[in-house]
Amino acid sequence: MALSGLDIYKLLPKTNCKKCGFQTCLAFAMQLAKKAIPLDKCPFVTPEVRAVLEQASQPAIRLVEIGSGEAKSSIGNETVLFRHEEKFHHPTAIGFILEDVLSESELNKAIEEINKCTFERVGQKIEVNLVALKETKSKDSKFINALKILLKKTTLGLVLMPKTTETLKTALEICASQKPLVYCSENSLLDSFATIAGNFRVPLAFRGSSVSELSSLTKKIVSRVPDIVLDVHSEKMSDYLWQLTQLRRLSIKKNERSVGFPTMVIADLTDEAASVVEASMFIAKYASIVLLKTRKPEYVLPLLTLRQNIFTDPQKPLQVEPAVYTIGAADDRSPVLITTNFSLTYYTVLGEIETSRIPSHLICVDTEGMSVLTAWAAEKFNAEKVADTLIKFKLEEKVRHKNLIIPGYVSMMSGDLEEKSGWKILVGPREAAGLPSYLKNL
Repeated sequence: MALSGLDIYKLLPKTNCKKCGFQTCLAFAMQLAKKAIPLDKCPFVTPEVRAVLEQASQPAIRLVEIGSGEAKSSIGNETVLFRHEEKFHHPTAIGFILEDVLSESELNKAIEEINKCTFERVGQKIEVNLVALKETKSKDSKFINALKILLKKTTLGLVLMPKTTETLKTALEICASQKPLVYCSENSLLDSFATIAGNFRVPLAFRGSSVSELSSLTKKIVSRVPDIVLDVHSEKMSDYLWQLTQLRRLSIKKNERSVGFPTMVIADLTDEAASVVEASMFIAKYASIVLLKTRKPEYVLPLLTLRQNIFTDPQKPLQVEPAVYTIGAADDRSPVLITTNFSLTYYTVLGEIETSRIPSHLICVDTEGMSVLTAWAAEKFNAEKVADTLIKFKLEEKVRHKNLIIPGYVSMMSGDLEEKSGWKILVGPREAAGLPSYLKNL
């Protein structure tokens, strides 16, 4: 558990020598507690005290990295149970399970489908992160052949799910430099898998049916392979969620090091829709990795959207740059619309204007990422702010007319805005969906 400034001060020499750059040891301790400065600034810290402080400074949940380069996924290192306390930092890694029984053509088709699971939403690229290769028959070269195809066809992070130590060794000799996650499905093999994973310096995941079992197994192997991922397994959804929550709570609130690792869940129900529903709950409740079998875009996109929403900072909404955006071949006679710089609002309005095929100018007012009604209630989207925005962006130089279309939900400020801006205010539809017909009939 992280130490307070006073706890750290009690361990320091208390000489107030100022060699650390601070007037007192207490001031140094307070900054150390905030992780604003390194411990090395104090020249008199004993090895014993250093060990205590370094142990206390370790994250409650270990950071584990899978993959390399731009495709690297970082999981773990979370600090809170609820995102209103502080944002969640490392998004759930979403991946797909492929079996080595697939023919080469089937495998190539599957990889192509996975590589296409990349979308753009509210100006951000959202995509899957992992591909898992599962061995179905022991002592079969199909797994290695499939692995070689994967390495050629995709740059996503790898999860290796072999059934024997021989297959694991051969696979890691090929791809250890890409830092795959090794998955041990049988606890009888855990000891040998841990040794191999430790030798190749790759992370290891293993399954347990309870929190206590996972804790016990972790203690046995952590000295050989420090990067661990815990696979929570249960037949009931309620048990799944309970265990995921308890692992998170024990690591963050109780500083239980034996369970302070990222978690993973395999959502492989026969019913694809039910599997995706399960996966959505795991993303919401603390799974660091979710592996699926379905690769259909209509199932993948909702999961990526959910993850994007959960792992954004609730205190800092997604926003676009306040500016005047030209849509289509807009000229000095084109309509001028205004909205807020909340990303979801902007992209919704943008899409409807594009649907109308009416070239237009869209002004985004800086509302600190608030939607129209929220910004209006907070007085960040009022007549004064809009009038100032028109002057700031020099709208009079961009268009010949002085007609401004405002959202229907803030029609109440139209009179005040006309008076303050000198522009003629047109009240648009309340919902963005009404923009195409509105613009065509303007």
